[in-house]
Amino acid sequence: MAQILVIDDDPAVQMLLRRVLQSQGHGVSLAANGTEGLKLAEEIQPALIICDWMMPGLNGLEVCRQVKANATLSTCFFVLLTSRSSIEDRVMGLDTGADDFLTKPIVEVVELQAKVRAGLRVYQLAKALQAQTRLLESELAEASAYVRSLLPAPMEQPLPIASCFIPSRELGGDCFDYFWLNDRQLVLFLLDMSGHGLGAALPSVYILNLLRSQSLNDVDFSHPDQVLTALNRIFQMGEHGDRYFTIWYGVFNQKTRQLCYGSAGHPPALLLKKTPSQWEVEPLKTKGFPIGMFAQAQYRSETQTMESGSSLYIFSDGVYEIPIGDGKIWNLSGFSSLLQQLHSQNQGTLDAILKTVKELYQGEIFNDDVSLVKATF
Repeated sequence: MAQILVIDDDPAVQMLLRRVLQSQGHGVSLAANGTEGLKLAEEIQPALIICDWMMPGLNGLEVCRQVKANATLSTCFFVLLTSRSSIEDRVMGLDTGADDFLTKPIVEVVELQAKVRAGLRVYQLAKALQAQTRLLESELAEASAYVRSLLPAPMEQPLPIASCFIPSRELGGDCFDYFWLNDRQLVLFLLDMSGHGLGAALPSVYILNLLRSQSLNDVDFSHPDQVLTALNRIFQMGEHGDRYFTIWYGVFNQKTRQLCYGSAGHPPALLLKKTPSQWEVEPLKTKGFPIGMFAQAQYRSETQTMESGSSLYIFSDGVYEIPIGDGKIWNLSGFSSLLQQLHSQNQGTLDAILKTVKELYQGEIFNDDVSLVKATF
């Protein structure tokens, strides 16, 4: 049995609608005006509302607008009862949120019953979709928590490393890690799988575990070019649902202070180092297609001496490809300038960086995962 609310200031119309709808097995509640109707709707959460357009006080359009703006009532099927028949009036009603119309006076009871049956079918579909959406959101939240649980904790000694992971409204494919290969070599990497949702997160976690467990055959994990080549060999788009990923991979030798690094289509890591007059930003990147795009792609490694007091930032593009108003998108150059500015102000912390990024961002939740790793040498 469906619960139906009738809002009309005419007792005769109320009586007719109640008799017809109750004869079909529905529960019917009555309200004589818009204010009373909105209060009753909150209480009984009806599946369908039939509301007169012309009423003293709140008219039917305003009642409809408030019902559709209410998260707990938005799936309710709303029928406007009116003697208006012009196209302009119908368009106005639809734009306000009405789902259907009934013409006054009600002559065809069969039409009324058919519209109610159709409206209740739409309501049931909307409720089912709402339930599925909540389930999906719950599953994505669980997946996000799982990915977060796999990410490394901050490191204090012998090399300070801080990191953050902010999942988007749609779980993406960001993963990162840092760990010691031996007593002198430290691996740092960050990857970004194409797409969103579980389809991106699961293969991202798979690659994370491959690298963490050093499970690539015949690969020297201290050589980024070998690691990237091996990953490209085992992960091709055609075998993984047309997905590919970008990655930045580096190995720091604590004894020689040399950083050996390579990248596959990933944004460059940014090295911040102090000069007598200012902080300089140096991008660290090698040429190379994203992993999975071309089976014959080749990758190479470069080396960089890490000066004492310098900082290295590794990140996903979600941290800078953000809307900043007027249809503009922030970019890597803007992010690089921000790091330089904050370091010159002795504020180069992840908290300060993210605070500024969030202030620039025109939205409540990031459209893509934001991953950021900072290592201080």
